[in-house]
Amino acid sequence: MATTLGLNHSSMSEFILVGFSTFPPHLLPVFFLLFLLMYLFTLLGNLLIMATVWSERGLHTPMYLFLCALSISEILYTLAITPRLLVDLLFTHRTIAFAACVSQMFFSFTFGFTHSFLLTVMGYDRYVAICHPLRYNVLMSPRGCACLVASSWAGGSVIGLVVATAIFHLTFCGPNEIQHFLCHVPPLLKLACGTDVPVVALGVGLVCITNLLGCFLLILLSYTLIVVAILKIPSAEGRHKTFSTCASHLIVVIVHYGFASIIYLKPKGLHSHESNTLMAITYTILTPFLSPIIFSLRNKELKTAMKKTFLSKLYPSSI
Repeated sequence: MATTLGLNHSSMSEFILVGFSTFPPHLLPVFFLLFLLMYLFTLLGNLLIMATVWSERGLHTPMYLFLCALSISEILYTLAITPRLLVDLLFTHRTIAFAACVSQMFFSFTFGFTHSFLLTVMGYDRYVAICHPLRYNVLMSPRGCACLVASSWAGGSVIGLVVATAIFHLTFCGPNEIQHFLCHVPPLLKLACGTDVPVVALGVGLVCITNLLGCFLLILLSYTLIVVAILKIPSAEGRHKTFSTCASHLIVVIVHYGFASIIYLKPKGLHSHESNTLMAITYTILTPFLSPIIFSLRNKELKTAMKKTFLSKLYPSSI
């Protein structure tokens, strides 16, 4: 990928991911086992959601189409980060090739922002379903849904390409130690030299913040209109039933942006490398781990379909 983008290798052919190397050695196997279990559960949970939606015709609706697309983005996002982290926890040789570093940054930003765009699309879907139910089939037609999903993936890919290209066109003068467990923007900017570093840092920051903030504001607008519509429902049971259709999505949004705000809005220089590393785990491993749990437990329709599809085959007498 580095060659394809025409990136600047400068004098470095590889980087060293410091990551968890500063932690006590006896903790590394514990971290490995914990992160491995969370990673496997993330994969299994998202695959289970996708298999359930695929097998149950009653779930072939726009909301669950978007949920499947979200599950795919989460699987690919964790695949871009977690396997490399697990390997580095077991071995002392923590180098990563320049091209591999470029690829990791591109894919992590691509799938990360695709995830944000899909959450925004899901918020719009809930807004249309609750505020304009009679126009739902028209506004959320199969073609329209496909365009929304494709736009989310295209938007994520463009941001991944822009960020990776901007960062790796810089000249890296050394040292080659990245103070992180993945190729991330802030620690790489510290290794770069030249007069264009502040400009690139500002540009990349504006691209990321503008898109994240834009997604958040659109979701906030959708839920503001949803709450207004729900408050007009006369019965408490009707209000509760309507709100329950978007509760799981709202919780995932809160978790997603809550952890992101902790990472990106925390004051600089007030935390040690170890605390920064642990905080970074929240959005690389913990958030993808929680997402399928929330959707499975808080979405009654999906939970019932999972029970019908899988548990009935294992324990037919208990269903």
